[in-house]
Amino acid sequence: MSRPTDSGTAPDETCPGLVVVSHGSTARLRLDDGREVLARAPGKRLQYVCGDRVLAARDGQHDQWLLQSVNPRTSLLQRTNARGQAEPVAANLTRLVVVVAPRPEPDLFLVDRYLAAAASAGIGCLLVMGKTDLGFEPAASAALAGLASVGCEALPCSAHTGAGLDALREHLARERVMLVGQSGVGKSSLLRALVPGADAAVGELMRDDSGRHTTSVSRLYDLPGGGALIDSPGVRDFAPAPEDLEPASLGFHEVERLAPGCRFSNCRHMEEPGCAVRAGVAEGSMAARRYESYRRLRRLHNDLLERAGPRRR
Repeated sequence: MSRPTDSGTAPDETCPGLVVVSHGSTARLRLDDGREVLARAPGKRLQYVCGDRVLAARDGQHDQWLLQSVNPRTSLLQRTNARGQAEPVAANLTRLVVVVAPRPEPDLFLVDRYLAAAASAGIGCLLVMGKTDLGFEPAASAALAGLASVGCEALPCSAHTGAGLDALREHLARERVMLVGQSGVGKSSLLRALVPGADAAVGELMRDDSGRHTTSVSRLYDLPGGGALIDSPGVRDFAPAPEDLEPASLGFHEVERLAPGCRFSNCRHMEEPGCAVRAGVAEGSMAARRYESYRRLRRLHNDLLERAGPRRR
């Protein structure tokens, strides 16, 4: 039996599909029969993002497609928005690809927050050290390479020279990945190298809710080797949604590994006596920089939960 659309009439047809672009209350869908259509979400209760599988219905009377439901997700990456609320970023990812470059100088604390969000969401990580032809500072290069010890391989490559691109394609094949990173790190150049024809796709994205043409949205592209890549606008900061973070470790693998040795089971690894995590930092089994990153995220996590009140806690 067909569900009624928000116009109150039965839909002319329903079809499952994939959200390939989302912006405000409008989405571009790739329907399972191969068509790409613009669809509108009736009301504000239906939350969808790039990568979501959805059911859409066509309302022929008003010549429009309407989103009816979102399928259960295998994973969801969320961030904290300016109002302190959780905001979905992308769905059904298998790997988060964090891109850094020699310029702008890598924000290692931003990298750590991405890794923490991915770990807490059950999403794998890959660190791409792009623009290698420009040369990383030795300290930054060592810190980035050291993230392999917490499960995030660092892969050097250059879209300009082509170095490392074949290895990157191999890592991404048959995965559902998202490129993230600071503005100016070269994500667009990597996208063009990985997805032939990406420039043309960017040019026809969609119009926003005010009717203005926009490209400042995430978009899903098919990868030639199988799988899919979601590109995202560059950012200056990223704060994981606090309720998504694993509460004890905040997604830091070293903390999870060392914490069983703490004197107190509810240790937050800040000032508590008998803390095995702080002892591990002193002994060198957790990098001091990573521990400082954990402390910053713990303070932010506590602040956001306090602002949200008891309902979100």
